[in-house]
Amino acid sequence: MIAPLTYAVVGLAAVLLVVSGFYAVRDRLIDDRVLLLAALLEIGLIVQLVLGLVGLGEVEDSTDRATFVAYLVSLPVIPISTVLLTIKEKTVWAMGSLAVGAFAVAVMTARLQQIWNLSA
Repeated sequence: MIAPLTYAVVGLAAVLLVVSGFYAVRDRLIDDRVLLLAALLEIGLIVQLVLGLVGLGEVEDSTDRATFVAYLVSLPVIPISTVLLTIKEKTVWAMGSLAVGAFAVAVMTARLQQIWNLSA
């Protein structure tokens, strides 16, 4: 795993969290800015997935490896599913769910880096 990529993904997730929270408080619907942030986050997560799977052999503990792979594979699904939910659902709660999804991505990405650092 590349630490700068992890920081960029966590930073993008944090920005998406703040913007989504702001939109939820202001009772605004999703727009192109939020979709662009989510798309950038998704690209970062896909790059992270590829790099993580390539370097999977460096994670020695089988329990940590299973957690690592589960996080890697499930992370790219979160932004896609929350954005689709936000587009379909036209309430303030939809933007709140996008904010929660961004928070989950940030936490899980930080945990991925932690597992990687323990093994390296």
